[in-house]
Amino acid sequence: MNTPLPSIPNGGRLGIAEIPVLGLDAFRETVARQVEGGSALSALFGAPAGGGIRLYAILAAADTGRLSVAASEELGGEYPALTPDCEQAHLFEREIAERWGVAPKGHPWLKPVRFPPPRPASAAARPVCGVTDYFAIEGEEIHEVAVGPVHAGIIEPGHFRFQCHGETVYHLEISLGYQHRGVERAMAGGPVNRAIHYMETLAGDTTVGHASAYSRLLESLAGCRVPARAHVIRGVVEELERLANHIGDL
Repeated sequence: MNTPLPSIPNGGRLGIAEIPVLGLDAFRETVARQVEGGSALSALFGAPAGGGIRLYAILAAADTGRLSVAASEELGGEYPALTPDCEQAHLFEREIAERWGVAPKGHPWLKPVRFPPPRPASAAARPVCGVTDYFAIEGEEIHEVAVGPVHAGIIEPGHFRFQCHGETVYHLEISLGYQHRGVERAMAGGPVNRAIHYMETLAGDTTVGHASAYSRLLESLAGCRVPARAHVIRGVVEELERLANHIGDL
């Protein structure tokens, strides 16, 4: 039997108690079915629950933009990976394994996302900080072009490895997460007066976008009604930021 998921508009709010908790098989099937139906897996993350970790999935409907939310039962040290049935889960599951030490069994390539320091011996194995195996193509006249992590523009640090044959790029591998400024920890227990400044400086090319998203989050939680003028101003400055980034890429 399919469990109906609560649906909220983008920017809406939903209490933890309102999120249905599904058995792991039902959770995996629900996520895969909705993605096959055209929804996007907007987020998949783990959070402590009882003595283990619980997965939460947020799915966005392509036609309406509304969000559906589901949670899994508590996990042990491993679980069957969603990635083989839902490719959109691959990066999320890599981050879950890295942060919580819960192994998604059957994941095709459990490469670290942020290269954290090793976990204690009692926890799931993690790679040494900054060390991992990168994908490589072998053959005559194959060459690798490495870019970053420091860039001349306003984009944040990122390391890019291009596997090329002549002028044809066959593979691009991206490694992000080089800056750790403790923003997540600083935001805990908020909101605080400095929170909006953290949001504006998270990324040099998304000052307006992150500040607007944070403002909408607080407005949703507080049940605030935003004047039409504010929506117009936000739309204008967000479009200006988008254009500035596009011009900077040319």
